[in-house]
Amino acid sequence: MTQGEQRPNPEESQAAPAAAPESSHAEAAAGPQIEGVEAGDALTSQLAEAQAKLTEMQDAYLRAKAEADNTRRRAQEDIAKAHKFAIESFAESLLPVKDSLEMALKVETPSIESLKEGVDMTLKQLVAAFDKHRLIEVNPQQGEKLDPMKHQAISMVPAEQEANTIVTVLQKGYMISDRLLRPALVTVSQST
Repeated sequence: MTQGEQRPNPEESQAAPAAAPESSHAEAAAGPQIEGVEAGDALTSQLAEAQAKLTEMQDAYLRAKAEADNTRRRAQEDIAKAHKFAIESFAESLLPVKDSLEMALKVETPSIESLKEGVDMTLKQLVAAFDKHRLIEVNPQQGEKLDPMKHQAISMVPAEQEANTIVTVLQKGYMISDRLLRPALVTVSQST
């Protein structure tokens, strides 16, 4: 060896090959970092999508809740109006009856016949109003079995008919559709 030539340092020669693996580790480490960045970007986009769906669902929920609240409020208003004006139609049906009664009282010298005719016409108007509004008369016949759902027995009397059957009707009862408004007051036969 000449003086200008340097001998290779064994430490340097070992360092050079060691540097290569470090660079390969760096490249290997850079590979997963790039994949990690891509995975992070994918997670970020999934998170953004999930947040967008969440916002959309929250908006849909709030709209549905508002719609339900509005529907409930409208239903309550309708019920309040129905309660307030439920009798309106029935009252309109009774106005002609009142008018007829007032006209009958205005007649200065009524005859028995004209009074009877006026009362008959007024009763027909009242029956028509009852029919229109499904106000059904409960008028049991003599001998009919006592029905505690429609009849109220005032007393029991001895009679020549089957026990617990109607003898007389003291006052008619009434039903509105299928609901009892007032039971018929009756006397019933007692068992002998």
